[in-house]
Amino acid sequence: MRKLIVFLILLGVLLAVLDRVAVAGVESEVARQVAAQYDLARPPAVKVKGIPFLTQAVAGRYEEVTVSIGKMTLPDGAQISRIDAVLHGVRAPLMDLIQNTAAASVTADKVTGTVVIARQTLDARAPRGLRVSGNGDDSLQVTGKITVAGIVIPVTAKMKIEVVQGGVRLTPENVNGIQVPNATRLLSFTVPIKNLPLNLKIEKVRSTPEGLAVEGTATDVPLRG
Repeated sequence: MRKLIVFLILLGVLLAVLDRVAVAGVESEVARQVAAQYDLARPPAVKVKGIPFLTQAVAGRYEEVTVSIGKMTLPDGAQISRIDAVLHGVRAPLMDLIQNTAAASVTADKVTGTVVIARQTLDARAPRGLRVSGNGDDSLQVTGKITVAGIVIPVTAKMKIEVVQGGVRLTPENVNGIQVPNATRLLSFTVPIKNLPLNLKIEKVRSTPEGLAVEGTATDVPLRG
């Protein structure tokens, strides 16, 4: 009886060790594939959720994996401050990871994520003389000076944020100070946002102290380029 108890204890310890080793291996491989696909300067932080892990590993399907990516630049020049994503239903056959890691295919059934567009990108897209600010609510504000018919006019305007095809459109909805002729035309601008990482499609945009938080989803996402 004592031998059986000792055996069961050792088996439990072994399974626990294997569980942690397997977790580390999958996290490392997901991080490697994401970094390679998006040419990241450093691998993202990856965390596999769920215990026991080996049950998921044997099935080759992981219910939830979180991925956090730091600063990067999109192909259209937009500066990204950070990306926080959750991968649901990640498929990575265990034997593929063991036998041929370099060729292993890792895909996610669904991805939900938030991409934060840096304030520098907003300033670069704003009309000349204007700077963007925000306090984390659902709107942004532009302040500065614009030139109308040779006259320099100081202006402050609250901007409405709208999702449009290919990006985000900012238009004034409340202009303070001196009345500005054609305010909508002069103060409105678009921030192009295309080809978001992890194939995310924009669903919602909100203001944050860092810039714009773009929330999106995607389905059937390959993590290998």
